[in-house]
Amino acid sequence: MKLPKTLQEKLRQREANNALRSLPVANNLVDFASNDYIGFAHNETIFHAAHHYLLENNIKTNGATGSRLLSGNHQLYSTAEDFIARFHQSEAALIFNSGYDANVGFFSSVPLRNDLILYDELCHASIRDGIQISKARSFKFPHNDLEELEKQIEKFNISSAQFASGSGQHSTFNIYIVTESVFSMDGDCPNLEELVQLAEKYNAYLVLDEAHALGVFGEKGQGLTQHLGLQNKVFARIMTFGKGLGCHGAAILGSQELKKYLVNFARSFIYTTGLSPHSVATILVAYQHLAKEQKALQLLKANIVFFNQEKVRLGLKPLFVYSKSAIQCAIIPGNEKVKSIATQLQQKGFDVKPILSPTVPEGQERLRFCLHSYNSETEITQVLELLATSVF
Repeated sequence: MKLPKTLQEKLRQREANNALRSLPVANNLVDFASNDYIGFAHNETIFHAAHHYLLENNIKTNGATGSRLLSGNHQLYSTAEDFIARFHQSEAALIFNSGYDANVGFFSSVPLRNDLILYDELCHASIRDGIQISKARSFKFPHNDLEELEKQIEKFNISSAQFASGSGQHSTFNIYIVTESVFSMDGDCPNLEELVQLAEKYNAYLVLDEAHALGVFGEKGQGLTQHLGLQNKVFARIMTFGKGLGCHGAAILGSQELKKYLVNFARSFIYTTGLSPHSVATILVAYQHLAKEQKALQLLKANIVFFNQEKVRLGLKPLFVYSKSAIQCAIIPGNEKVKSIATQLQQKGFDVKPILSPTVPEGQERLRFCLHSYNSETEITQVLELLATSVF
């Protein structure tokens, strides 16, 4: 059966804009594309340890058999969630099947009608999808612009007070401030200390997505919030395991009350089959490995410093978004141009991906370099020298 003409037209428009997506094939290029920042996805120690953990605990079940509220809440879940909560100095942790599920579940259920969500304009699609489902009011603020964020808070506080005084209705509502500790398409970070102060000043609830900070920031890779000692100042943290942890799934960190609420109201948690015992065992073992293995983190941090030094040496710094994370982005406007340069780098053996509009705004197309503990300084120098040759 043919695709409806309306859908065919959308595909044609995407192709005409040189923005048609397709699934890549596996390659043997030098990895500057994956989110496997500290190499856990390919770590054989973690692979074998997860298998042995299942055998030692006589767990020989392939699937969860149902949702966690029915038959899928196997014992491994509580063991893993307890370890994750302790590791992140959080009262509780609740595992979701993916970072997308965690964000959709949280934002569609926690902010209620009349509540206010103020979110950074560059927040991930999973956050925005959850906000769209929510019945709360929502408004975006300019990227990392805390002055504009405060103006928005004051505006809504004043208008709410005026409405209440004029109508006699109760004006109580909750404000949720939403951002990411490391932005996936820029690699930059907000000023979390000032953000915490702002949230405290207006009694707002701060929610942080730490997907790209786990395994990157902190003495043990705990994330940027703990690196700055702010974990007790944040209402909820979303930790995604498919990046630095090298496996699959996610967890929402917060109070026991928040966990209880999500179990009862987060639809992406309630109405889905749980993760398999093998998936949860891999999460647990990966966290245990992260807690005791700092060598990979040290190598990653050294590579981030070296990459930034090489950018300066080669005169490339003006092209790049300021970042001290594992994500480094060179802005090269135009889908056709950025795809052409990415192809040149790939043909020379380096897997660097172009990020095209509409994934990023038109004119903000970019090359996205993901750094890893296993990249060598020679590889970093070579890929940046090739970039310099291509753009200058």
